[in-house]
Amino acid sequence: MISTSRQPGFYHQFFQLAIVNILSNLMVPLAGLANTAFLGHLAEIGSLAGVALTTVLFNYIYWTFGFLRMGTTGTTAQAVGRGDRDTVLLIGLRHGLLALAIGLLILLLQSPLRSLGFALLSAAPDAEAAGKAYYDALIWGAPATLINYVLIGWFLGQGQSRKVLLLSLVSNASNVLLDYELILRLGWESTGAGLATAASQYLMLLTGIVLIAQDVQAVTVVRIRSLAAQLLDTSAVKAAFLLNREILIRTFALVSTFALFTQISSGLGTDILSTNAILLQVVGLASYFIDGLAFATESLAGVLLGQGNSAELSRLLRVSGGTSLGIGLLFAIAFVLFPLPLCKLLTNHSEILDHLPTVVPWLLPVLGFGSIAYMLDGYFLGLAQGPILRQSTLIAAIAGFPPGAIAAWYWHSSPLLWFALACFMAARAITLGLQVPRSLRAF
Repeated sequence: MISTSRQPGFYHQFFQLAIVNILSNLMVPLAGLANTAFLGHLAEIGSLAGVALTTVLFNYIYWTFGFLRMGTTGTTAQAVGRGDRDTVLLIGLRHGLLALAIGLLILLLQSPLRSLGFALLSAAPDAEAAGKAYYDALIWGAPATLINYVLIGWFLGQGQSRKVLLLSLVSNASNVLLDYELILRLGWESTGAGLATAASQYLMLLTGIVLIAQDVQAVTVVRIRSLAAQLLDTSAVKAAFLLNREILIRTFALVSTFALFTQISSGLGTDILSTNAILLQVVGLASYFIDGLAFATESLAGVLLGQGNSAELSRLLRVSGGTSLGIGLLFAIAFVLFPLPLCKLLTNHSEILDHLPTVVPWLLPVLGFGSIAYMLDGYFLGLAQGPILRQSTLIAAIAGFPPGAIAAWYWHSSPLLWFALACFMAARAITLGLQVPRSLRAF
């Protein structure tokens, strides 16, 4: 159980949650980096470009349903703060069944989704062929992936980040091992990358089921029947629907921005698309560090709300905000100072490395503003303030990103495209930050 007293242990508790979450999060980008490294060292870069392009489509398919994780964490943490164990179980059951239904629907619609996705995305023929092969393999992991979102959110909401770490270790370690076997040893290229990721998601789900069985083994049959009767409680389902709707809109706007970034990159040529894909992996890696802090903030803010304890929120924001900004800037500075040595770990193609000096400095504003935006995302998710998250992201997506993106497309400029992404992050950080004083007053 999470404790939030004003004892010196507050900092220890926050950083303990954050460190375990960071270690867990790191497994995800490391697996993505392994995909990139394995594909980036093949003789042709078509597979790397194809996987980067198809990732945009899967971002829509999966990240759009990110509310399955985000909506689960905040509401679970609030129930933990109230000491309401039954509601904790009901939240996990409701969202788990919803995730299963959505995952099965995605499998049924995989062909039209594939046709629509590749009709909207454009790439060179070799990159498109590799992307379609990656899609056909990865799509079969959809049910497991979405249920795993719920598992992660449910465990995070209870402050059980060590279990999340175990799930991530199982999933991503298996992903890397399967990448090596299927891509390098068997030569399946993008198909191997997709199969490796899909299989690792099912291994993660199996581990999660075992953990849940251990967690609820003391629940009696009578209590299970009572909980089952409450699964479709009208007020609870309506509240969950409203929160998930707001998070869905927020996530769709966020994913659309990154999709447009990648689509414009594709229009600038395969070399630039691949270069930007490499740097987006760097942004992703830093983001998973920052998200570890955001997840800790989310869990603690939700518990504080459930307990009705407002005294610690300001301190939580200061600690999380300062640490997040420091991590974001440290990542950016490292790649600005040593771009070639670090990026050579991911690819040895000179045409990609030649583009790096013109765009690497943009990591400073992207990760600087982005670190604050991600941290505040966690704060407002913990408070279950969906409308604030939705409004902030829509403003950033509509007013922050398009001007620079249009200029980048018109002048065929990759630096201008990164400028647009920096503006998007800045808009998110500013609009969320303006809502913090009001949230503290209303607490």
